[in-house]
Amino acid sequence: DGFWNYVVTHCDFNSTDSKDITFIRSYYYNKLEIVRFDSSVGRYVGYTELGVKNAEAWNSGPEVVQMRNEKERYCVNNVGNDYRSAVTKS
Repeated sequence: DGFWNYVVTHCDFNSTDSKDITFIRSYYYNKLEIVRFDSSVGRYVGYTELGVKNAEAWNSGPEVVQMRNEKERYCVNNVGNDYRSAVTKS
């Protein structure tokens, strides 16, 4: 027994075009999503009282700028491989 704190990062896409790719990083506590960064929104959004407080702080600091750059680094540079792999198997 204990507390679970984890982060899930993923890219949603339906083509290799940058405008069709979304970077999402979700922060969870005890299986409940508390805050999320979504590149289509461009900022953090909180879903709990703690998440709202974190989102406000992170949106006013350098964290939000770094997350805005993650779409290019994490998704756009790698989606091509995943997309080609999925298309050739369908």
